[in-house]
Amino acid sequence: MSNLAAVAVALGSNLGDRRAHLDYAVSRLRSLLTNLRISSYYETEPIDVAGPQSPFLNAAAVGSAEASPPDLLHALLSIEAERGRERPHPGAARTLDLDLVLYGNLVLNEPGLIVPHPRFRERRFVLEPLAEIGSELVDPVTGSTVGELLRKL
Repeated sequence: MSNLAAVAVALGSNLGDRRAHLDYAVSRLRSLLTNLRISSYYETEPIDVAGPQSPFLNAAAVGSAEASPPDLLHALLSIEAERGRERPHPGAARTLDLDLVLYGNLVLNEPGLIVPHPRFRERRFVLEPLAEIGSELVDPVTGSTVGELLRKL
């Protein structure tokens, strides 16, 4: 019997055909996560970015993963690269951004991989789409549900 973990992924794009980038990511996530649920797409203003940038299109995905957190992160980074993601400097505009937000009740802090995502609790552009499809998911650090975190913002 396999161990499946409930996983939440935040999706974002503010460069090029944003909807096409998110649609591509969703199609690729179907091969990584079972019972995949996708939120609506939300247009949001850029936050914590370098210089003036175009609005983001954001969404969230929730599903079950068999892959380990490092393997899942590697797969997410590969999907970003397939859409031409470049990282010239922190906060740069991006074709596709996929963040591993939650991985079951795991709390992990390793070089290059922090789960839960360290800043998701303050980010409406993550919590709003995530609450649409996974308001019952629990942040293992605070013990609050995603819905509760959104209401506290």
